[in-house]
Amino acid sequence: MIFDYGALDAIIDEAGCRSSAIIPILQGVQEKYNYLPSELFPYVAKKLKVSEARIYGVATFYENFSLEPKGKYIIKVCDGTACHVRKSIPILNKLRKLLDLSETRATTGDLGFTVETVSCLGACGLAPVITVNDKVYPAMTPEKAETLLQELQTCLAE
Repeated sequence: MIFDYGALDAIIDEAGCRSSAIIPILQGVQEKYNYLPSELFPYVAKKLKVSEARIYGVATFYENFSLEPKGKYIIKVCDGTACHVRKSIPILNKLRKLLDLSETRATTGDLGFTVETVSCLGACGLAPVITVNDKVYPAMTPEKAETLLQELQTCLAE
């Protein structure tokens, strides 16, 4: 992937070229790339006149930022109490099996899919729940997850 410094400049301009804008800048970059590419750290540090360590510290402090590339489809499996009790783990295991993923490998090699667990999606009454790129899918089962994954794989192939 070629990093687009012009897009980064636009994100910086929108957020403001000041140290208090580190979080919005990182959010903008992550929204564009689904992760924080390493190229951004020295560039943003120079632009904002702060250390790379400060920017890296912010990026690693907040759980929502990722330093690893993520897939086009980010699937989050809720494992909060309500979802766990209603069997979210078999859904997670099914998705991992179908995509050849594991606890240590969350993203497919083609960057098509990332499967993550989250503590709560805030939809306990709809448990078990997964999201795909923040769209909620309630009352999920391993079978429904497989059907949804097949639909997404078809979209990815198009």
